[in-house]
Amino acid sequence: MELIVAVDKNWGIGKGNDLLCHLPGDLKRVKEITWGHALIMGKKTLESLPGGNPLPGRPHIVLCFPDEVIDKDVTVVHSVDEAVSVANTYDRAFVFGGESIYRALLPYVDKAYITKIDKAFDADRFFPNLDEDSSWEITETGETMYHNDIPYAYLVYERKK
Repeated sequence: MELIVAVDKNWGIGKGNDLLCHLPGDLKRVKEITWGHALIMGKKTLESLPGGNPLPGRPHIVLCFPDEVIDKDVTVVHSVDEAVSVANTYDRAFVFGGESIYRALLPYVDKAYITKIDKAFDADRFFPNLDEDSSWEITETGETMYHNDIPYAYLVYERKK
C-alpha cells in the first residue's frame, strides 16, 4: 500500500477539514499518480472533496463508523482490517487522509509520496514525522518549486527493508 500527502514544516496537513494551502501543481501531480487506483480515506476527507463527491477515475474506499451513512458511489468499510482487505483487491491503493486514517494505515504502507511545503501553517491535523522514524528513508527528492511564494518539493519515502 502507498500514501500521498502534503505536509508543512511541522508535518501539518490541514485545518478545519481543509488543506493548508492550494498548490495547483501538487493537485495535478496527485491526480497523475493516483489516477485509476484506489483511494482510502475517512468520511471527513470525502466530504472535503469538491462537492463532497468522490474524485473521478479512482475507486474510493471510505473508512467510517458503523452508524455513519454515506450516500455516494464508494465502498464503505468499518475497520482497518476491512480497509486493508478491500485495498488488497486493487493493483495499487493510496491512503488519502485524514489524520486518523493515515495513522491507522501507516503500518501497512511501504511507499509515501510526500509534498513538503517549506512553510509553517496554523494546522490542527498532522501527519507522523517520517524524518524522525528510522524505519523510513528518502529515496527521491525533487527540486524546490514555488506557488505564490510558497516553496515546496516532492519527496518519496520508502520503508526500509
